[in-house]
Amino acid sequence: MPLGRVNYILIALGTLVIAASFGIMFLEKDVDGVFSLFVSPVTLTAAYAGIAFAVLYRPEPKKNR
Repeated sequence: MPLGRVNYILIALGTLVIAASFGIMFLEKDVDGVFSLFVSPVTLTAAYAGIAFAVLYRPEPKKNR
C-alpha cells in the first residue's frame, strides 16, 4: 500500500481539525469575530499543511539485523 496506518491517522486528524474549525466559525455567526479573523486562518492553514505532509510522509523502513 502506498500509504500506511500513520498516514491515514494524520489525514483523519487534519480532516477533524478542518471540520471543527469550520464548525466553530459557523457557531460563532460573526464575520468580525475573534475566531473567524485570527484563530481559524491559522488552524485551517496548519491542518491543510498537515494533510499535505501526511500524504507525502514515508516512515523509514525497519532494518532486520
